[in-house]
This record gives sequence, C-alpha cells and structure tokens, in this order.
Amino acid sequence: MTFRHCSVLACAATLAGCVAQKNPYAAANKSYQAQVKAYAKSLRTTPVPTPGGDSLMAGKYWVGTTNFNLRKPNYVVIHHTAQDSTAQTLKTFTLPSTQVSAHYVIGRDGRVYHMLNDYLRAWHGGVARWGNTTDINSSSIGIELDNNGVEPFSESQIASLLQVLAGLKKAYSIPSANFIGHADIAPGRKTDPSALFPWKRLAGAGFGLWYDAGPLPSPFSPDSAAALARRLLTPRSPEADNLPPTDSQPDTIGIDRQLARLNGPITPFNQREALRIIGYDTRDLPAAIRAFKLHFIQQNVGSPLSEADNRILYNLYKKCL
Repeated sequence: MTFRHCSVLACAATLAGCVAQKNPYAAANKSYQAQVKAYAKSLRTTPVPTPGGDSLMAGKYWVGTTNFNLRKPNYVVIHHTAQDSTAQTLKTFTLPSTQVSAHYVIGRDGRVYHMLNDYLRAWHGGVARWGNTTDINSSSIGIELDNNGVEPFSESQIASLLQVLAGLKKAYSIPSANFIGHADIAPGRKTDPSALFPWKRLAGAGFGLWYDAGPLPSPFSPDSAAALARRLLTPRSPEADNLPPTDSQPDTIGIDRQLARLNGPITPFNQREALRIIGYDTRDLPAAIRAFKLHFIQQNVGSPLSEADNRILYNLYKKCL
C-alpha cells in the first residue's frame, strides 16, 4: 500500500470519527441559542413611548432603576415522562411541534439533562393550579423522570433527583412544601408521577409535605362534636357509673380536661376546605381527592377517603394553617 493510500484512509477515518461524534442535538441547541439571544435583546431594550392617544404619560427621560434582579422559581413540579426512553423524551422536547418542555430530564440511569436555564419558563405544567397560583409555568421548575408510569423508579434516578432538588432549594430558597407533583396541580387531568413515586422519602429529605408518624387524631364532625358536648354536659348518673352520689351540676373541670385531651379543635371538618388549604384545586372534588390519595396514600386511589385517609388529610391540613 502506498503512502498516498495510507493518507487517504487516515483522512477518511478522521472524517468518519468527526461525523460519529457530532452532537445529535446540534440543531436544537442552535435554535435554543437563537431564542435566548432574542430574549436577551428584548431585556436590553430601553422602553420607548408608544405613539397614539392611549400612550402613557411618560416623562422627559426614561429612568432605569438600579434595584432589580432576575425572577426566580418558587415551586418544583415533578413528572414522569410516560415514554419508553430518555432518548424519546429528549426528542419530544426538541421538536417545536410538540410545544412541551421541562428544565430537567433525569434518565433511568441517573443521568441528568439540564435542558433550560432555571430562570426561563418551560412548558411543562399546562392548565394547572396550586393554591391561588394559576400560571404554574411562570413560577416553577419542571423535572421529568424517564418512567413509563407503571414501573418503579430506579435508585440511580432518585439519587440524582435528590441532588438536583437540593441544589434548587439552596439556590432559590424554595419552601419545603412547594415540591409537588404534576397530578397535584392538575387533578383529573394528570396522574404523574405515579403511585410508585417515593414522596415520603423526598419529604424526609426536605422536599415536600408528609404527615406525622404514629396514631393521628380523628377529625371532628359536627355530629360527633355535638354528641360529645351533650354527653359531657349531662349530669353524671351515680347508678350507671357506680360512683358516689354527686350534685346535679356538670363537672366543668372534668369537661375542660377531657376537651383538652382532644387532639384538634371542636369544629366541623370539611374535606374540600382541607384540600383547598393544602393547595388542591377543589372545583372537581373527586379529582382532588384522587390526586391527594395518589400523593399521600398511594393505594386505592380511586376510592373515597377512608377514616385513616381522613386522619392523614386532617394532619396535613393543620400543618398548612
């Protein structure tokens, strides 16, 4: 083989290597940079008076304040992708036609793809509500976990998620209660992340609400409160109680002690109000209950709230007051 042939083969191998190493997302990255450049240009623009009869009564000069910074996220919303692979999700988020995105995608292997600057608005929440916030996308970070919705989340994936959450919480001072799921903000429309997601583990690390361990108080219903009051205020029957005779006056000190032992106020417990205080959109109450159970109960999510479920709801409700 001649030197010329060797040179040609070497060049061909080099070109092949360059082609093989080409970033498959180069076109999407170019589009990203172009959009960021356009937004940066808008931010640098000095406001100018708008001509016309309805223009503002601007002063002679535009005065730029010296006291400002970037807006920062206040919520983190966790999703599962409901797709078959990380590659499929990355493709979905780099096609303009899909109109959907997230700040982070975390693969089953724990690899983290940071797809959008945290200060920019991703399209991940859709029509959603949490408390009084109706534009979730404008105040949140969206994190997608590569998971089809019916499989457990891998340990590598959860470990990476916890690392990302720790960084976000520290960087933006996000309150612990503001780490929520897509199903929480869109009850009846979304179910992600699934009932297999380890919310309790996240809450233990400081990301999200969870109820207290051990026996929980039973919420008071109007009927039970009234019945207790009648029972306590009725003079004791010595014969019935096998107690020494007493006068006919109720034992007010004993009443106070018994009432004090009740863990919770003697007020009606309203499930809708409790869910609303936690943050759920309760206009469709069954959907809100299902979303609550998906997050905190994680079994029998389609059934009504049981007595045990009500105790958990009541405990979380009191935490949010």
